Amino acid sequence: VEAILSAFGRLGIDKLIASRPSPQRRVVLAMIAQRLIDPASKLACTRSWHNTTLAQEMKVQDADVDDLYQALDWLWARQERIEKKLAARHLQDGCRALYDVTSSYYEGHCCPLACRGHNRDGKKNTLSIVYGLLTDARGRPVSVQVYPGNTGDPSTVPDQVDKLRGGFGLQRVVLVGDRGMLTQTQIEHLRAWPQLGWISALRSTSLRALMDAGAIRRSLFDQENLAEITSPLFPGERLVVCFNPLLKEDRARTRNELLDATEKQLVKLSAAVARRTRHPMSKEQIGLRVGKTINRYKMAKHFELTLEDGRLQWQRKESSIAAEAALDGIYVVRTSESPQTLARDDVVRSYKLLAQVERGFR
Repeated sequence: VEAILSAFGRLGIDKLIASRPSPQRRVVLAMIAQRLIDPASKLACTRSWHNTTLAQEMKVQDADVDDLYQALDWLWARQERIEKKLAARHLQDGCRALYDVTSSYYEGHCCPLACRGHNRDGKKNTLSIVYGLLTDARGRPVSVQVYPGNTGDPSTVPDQVDKLRGGFGLQRVVLVGDRGMLTQTQIEHLRAWPQLGWISALRSTSLRALMDAGAIRRSLFDQENLAEITSPLFPGERLVVCFNPLLKEDRARTRNELLDATEKQLVKLSAAVARRTRHPMSKEQIGLRVGKTINRYKMAKHFELTLEDGRLQWQRKESSIAAEAALDGIYVVRTSESPQTLARDDVVRSYKLLAQVERGFR
């Protein structure tokens, strides 16, 4: 408790939350400290506070669960002011800002944000909530925003642009987002603000297009694992091609494991089809079962299937596998920033700093 309260003082957490002392500020600070010491529900917090020095130090011994929720309502009303204080502390014109989203499943029934959608927890058939985290270049959180669970990641980007330019008053900023966030469509929208730069990465389909056009060659990495190129496919952009030998080995191993696992499932299904001699499976029935099997490991693109009544055959598409393997270990970071503004190596470093946002989520 003493260590955390001392850190609060050094960081000025109390002044960020509210400039003047109040019962709500004390409760909020106590909840933050409790979250760091022993995360628990709000009800569990109030029970735990009867047996710790935290409640005595913060003078919240008499707080009940309703007081905690009322303090959260009070805090929510102050969110915009708190974020502006954080932005003033950590962001300035010309800086880089990191942004990413994640989602969590939700088990209740009363939250208006909870909708059917993909969640990163891997929980199927549950409601989800999406939330985006905006940080400075070192990964220090500045702003968080929640969205309904069926919100697509790229559609949250305009809100962040409005916040950076309007809410925080930044004229010049470089937004860093991953390839699923800053899609080509979103990048086209960002071009409407000349003072707004961006750093992202290319999707695998774009990588394939660059390789087919001869812009990416293994010889680029004869001297080092980074090479800057340009391409008419991406006019006005700087492209930094990166090669990671460890990533190459990992992707090759993963693909082989998934191919073997898919083939094992196909062998079982083929045997089941062969056993049905009295009432053979129809082509349509086999197709339904094959669809579930071959899509389980996302390897359908690497198999060629032959379906007939009572018969199933398959073989690997070696050309497809080889084409994918040619890209193993290669990724391309893209940016609107000029070499005078941002050096080649710093472009890649900035993109890799998105790991700090993932750390913030955890």
